[in-house]
Amino acid sequence: MRNRLIALFVCLLIALGAVFAAAQVGDRFKRLDKNGDGVLTPDELNRPKLFKRLDANNDGRITPEEARKALERIGQRGGRAAELPKPDQADVKYGPHERNVFDFWKAASDKPTPLVVFIHGGGFVGGDKSMLPPSALKRALDAKASVISINYRFRKDAPIQDILRDAARAIQFVRANAAKFNIDPKRIACFGGSAGAGTSLWLAVHPDLADPNSQDEVLRQSSRISAAACLNGQATYDLIEWERLIYPFQPGWWGGPNEDIEFYHFKSRSDFQTDEGKKILSDCSMYGLLSPDDPPIFMSCSLPGGEPKDRNHILHHPKHVEVIGRKARELGVKFESHLVGDPDDGKDAAVRAVEFLLKYLGA
Repeated sequence: MRNRLIALFVCLLIALGAVFAAAQVGDRFKRLDKNGDGVLTPDELNRPKLFKRLDANNDGRITPEEARKALERIGQRGGRAAELPKPDQADVKYGPHERNVFDFWKAASDKPTPLVVFIHGGGFVGGDKSMLPPSALKRALDAKASVISINYRFRKDAPIQDILRDAARAIQFVRANAAKFNIDPKRIACFGGSAGAGTSLWLAVHPDLADPNSQDEVLRQSSRISAAACLNGQATYDLIEWERLIYPFQPGWWGGPNEDIEFYHFKSRSDFQTDEGKKILSDCSMYGLLSPDDPPIFMSCSLPGGEPKDRNHILHHPKHVEVIGRKARELGVKFESHLVGDPDDGKDAAVRAVEFLLKYLGA
């Protein structure tokens, strides 16, 4: 039944193109939109290639308006969206979980290359490494920077504080195997959209997770990166702090009555007030972790400001960019941003992100 709904949805979009009725689209969205938040995640749509074509702002979520605009562009081009070329190595295992894998594209170079790491979006409940924008991959490889695109555990399998460490372990793994991948372990940078953007920011600001006493060679490596680029990301994953720094969540915007508890896999709301709970919240706050020795950071947002209108708006609000930018500048951390209305709005956001990273990777 679900596959039939998806097929009907896709056929409707293709058949009616830019002029189909909003009410009809809304009806299909409601049937596929499991948590009722008015947007589709990769997990809800469950069609990775189609998702990439419809997710115009690369934030890991699709609104009906995004779908309409994407189909207008596809119709105008009269062809298929670019496909990712086959990786040089696929599903490389970097950890024990089945989703601890990445794809690797090797830059053509006899010398060790910089490495660009892509982290997909999807609210930590969906998405896949195949969401790497082909334009970003091409830009990196043309600059002789190798690329990996990682998967990580979802919230059903791990709390946010452990999911973030999946990404850190991927960084540590490629460092431990730098010679094998022909990369320079001192030149690694990350970018992503939405959840991948927040994770990239977390990697940029978190103290080094290297454990010199670990029996695991991977965990003895540094988790620090040279730069981060964040597309429609978040300023903090401390949800208590979020209420103060960004905007309070409206009751109808939560994905469920216990989403805040489940985010950290707490047993009850009282865990927020325990010493361990507060430690976890602090560890998940990119805003709180930001310090003068952090690498250059780029953040962009494709949504307008003002009072948040819905869940998608508050999750990807430009205020996330503003609060990190303000603190970064106070601390002397190099920071660049791109918001709605800034010059060069027509440029591919993923390419803009990669070009920022390349600047600080020396590529």
